[in-house]
Amino acid sequence: MIAFRNFALRRGERLLLSDVDLTLHAGWRVGVVGRNGAGKSSLFAALTGALEPDRGDLELPGRARIASVAQETPPLPDPALDFVLSGDREVHAALQAEANAFANEDWEAVAAAHQRIEALHGYDATARAGRLLHGLGFPPETHGRPVAEFSGGWRVRLNVARALMTPSDLLLLDEPTNHLDLDAVVWLEDWLRRYPGTLLVISHDREFLDNVVTHVLHLHDGRAKLYAGDYTAFERQRAEQLRQQQIAHEKEQAERAHLQAFIDRFKAKASKARQAQSRMKRLAKLAGTEAVRVERALRIAFPAPARIPHSLLSLREADAGYPLPDSSPAAAAEQGGGIVILRQASLVLQAGDRLGLLGPNGAGKSTLVKSLVGELPLLAGERQAHPDLRIGYFAQHTLESLRPEASPLDHLRPLAPEAPTQELRDFLGQWNFPGDRAFEPVADFSGGEKARLALAMIAWKQPNVLLLDEPTNHLDLDMREALAEALADFDGAIVLVSHDRHLLGLTCERYLRVADGRVEPFDGDLDDYAAWLRGRTADARAEARADRREAAPPAAPPPAKKPAKPNPHKLAKLEARVAELETRLRALDTALADPGLYADGGTRAAELGREQAALRAELDRAEAELLALYDAA
Repeated sequence: MIAFRNFALRRGERLLLSDVDLTLHAGWRVGVVGRNGAGKSSLFAALTGALEPDRGDLELPGRARIASVAQETPPLPDPALDFVLSGDREVHAALQAEANAFANEDWEAVAAAHQRIEALHGYDATARAGRLLHGLGFPPETHGRPVAEFSGGWRVRLNVARALMTPSDLLLLDEPTNHLDLDAVVWLEDWLRRYPGTLLVISHDREFLDNVVTHVLHLHDGRAKLYAGDYTAFERQRAEQLRQQQIAHEKEQAERAHLQAFIDRFKAKASKARQAQSRMKRLAKLAGTEAVRVERALRIAFPAPARIPHSLLSLREADAGYPLPDSSPAAAAEQGGGIVILRQASLVLQAGDRLGLLGPNGAGKSTLVKSLVGELPLLAGERQAHPDLRIGYFAQHTLESLRPEASPLDHLRPLAPEAPTQELRDFLGQWNFPGDRAFEPVADFSGGEKARLALAMIAWKQPNVLLLDEPTNHLDLDMREALAEALADFDGAIVLVSHDRHLLGLTCERYLRVADGRVEPFDGDLDDYAAWLRGRTADARAEARADRREAAPPAAPPPAKKPAKPNPHKLAKLEARVAELETRLRALDTALADPGLYADGGTRAAELGREQAALRAELDRAEAELLALYDAA
């Protein structure tokens, strides 16, 4: 249990949170949401002890083990697998001690290390670390590579894997999906749903939150409020509370006006003086309900393209990849030499097309986008572009190309050297860079602000094709919603790579799967894709179990015993129990989706939310028992 009592938190001179009184119970999975600067990361720092409360108390269980994701990873020489394994310090130390003892031929130390590893159940630790790496997208051949050889995004994944490897009662994850592809996000959701401890996760991915959390902690205006249910339930409850607050405010204002009118009219009349005095007391006792302050919704727009030809861009039987290090791109294209990532890829992009690219990182999604842009010459095949094609391209490295010392206005000026300064400032204001903000250096901007500036520069060019490769990595929920609305209104064609299923689902009408060197249509929506991924993972596990059984030498059973089989009565009972729990959970989900449930301020909703969390935990346990029985078959 985590308890905040009259808790306040300050960063420097700025008071982030105050008067926080709430309790988070063991086993809850809590999504921490709020605008940038609301104090989400600072709250995590307080939980880890890196930041002291300004006032009040933060109560944690005395021996609670806390795991969190390191913000940076130095260029270590350690193999990736060993780095992840070191998240479990005790097991890692015991395995190291065993290895050292073997090297020194110290057999007493070997025996002692072996006993220690057995006591820690540590002999499967390497396999667990390998499964974490695999789930987060690391192919087996990379597990032995030094940490220093991985790029920044892949090091973030290593830090996530190391945090998941760490034995913990409380797991803190700050934007864990930012550098993951959709395949890894789906895997992480499944892992976190099975996590037995308490989870606090900061995320701007609403689908991820909907699929993982049991509660939402909303930080806003220096306050923290807890909601039962997933992110969608939180939005529904908050909207209803704001509506009720506005109704109460308007009712109170009407009563105030009525009382004041009576007082003004009769306070000077002796016969009405007592009644006027009574109404003055009533007026003074009114609660003072605040009007709902409408948060300024961020709205952006991509200007209408000057021309939108029907057939915009195509690849025909294209081999896409990278030239050999000793040859120029042009020479590689002429000679057909290079490292081929995608073979025989064909794609026709027409006006109004909205394509989403699916597949694991490293499979070639970015390669395909760069080939469409023309940034990467084809190794074979043909790229055809209409003469009026105008591409707006957002790449994963786009933010790195912004000049730190330059302002938004400085970045926009080369795109329109003849445009009046006021026209540029008005345009930047539409992208939420108002007033002096247009003159401030980019070095002081957050990642989200830099991404917004990059998108604004794309919009200025009036493209008729948008090729967007992970545009949401640094965007908060409000900006993601604004981008989704802007893309929905865009008249040109779109090719989108994103791990944000909400954005993909609102933007794209067709999907292509990029994997195993091929580009192929995916017949289905994002729910179908997630289900397909989970089914493929289950098949791989079953195949691995079968391989292990085949590899094991056949053991002759004792003559007096028959091979063990699952107890059919127990199996039927467990299957019935799982079905019953799933039915009850579906009923609770339906109940929590009813807006009328929140009319009493959410009291009943909170009760149902607690019941939902308990049922989910019970279902996880029942499914684990059932899988154990299946495995024993």
